[in-house]
Amino acid sequence: MGETKSGRDDEFRTFIVAVWPRLVRTAYLLAGEQYAAEDLVQSAAEKACAAWSKVRRADDPYAYVRRILVNQHARRWRRRPPELLVDAVPDTAGPEDGYARSDQRGALLAALATLPPRQREAVVLRHWEDLSDSQTAAAMGCSVGAVRSHAAKGIARLRQVTELVALKDTTHIGGTV
Repeated sequence: MGETKSGRDDEFRTFIVAVWPRLVRTAYLLAGEQYAAEDLVQSAAEKACAAWSKVRRADDPYAYVRRILVNQHARRWRRRPPELLVDAVPDTAGPEDGYARSDQRGALLAALATLPPRQREAVVLRHWEDLSDSQTAAAMGCSVGAVRSHAAKGIARLRQVTELVALKDTTHIGGTV
């Protein structure tokens, strides 16, 4: 006997509530603004809901929805480039994440906002989401070589940002960038 619509809706609701904070964090890093991140996640959630029967059968439903999110972001970049924004990352990691790193985050997010879209996506997915090259390639819809190229160029540009170099020298955030 088939599953009820109500059961599928409950399953989707449970899934999206569980992954929402991670999706918002990733979207914020990609889009650079809280309202844009929330809009991006909402849009990705709508698409995931519409394709839930396919999403739920995926090996990794979160990765599937993250790919939708990255694709949505790429489409928006093609329509209009975002504005430079970012004061701080929203606090989704808990109390131990606190205010101690807000200057570092602000500088890093401002620097991320200067990267071209594909470099930014590669850096965020590889270094913030800690995805492998192949996982990042799947999320971005490109080859592993393209991911490596975009990530390397993005990191090289970030290393040239004076504010990040000064922060690294004074606060020992060596592993951040």
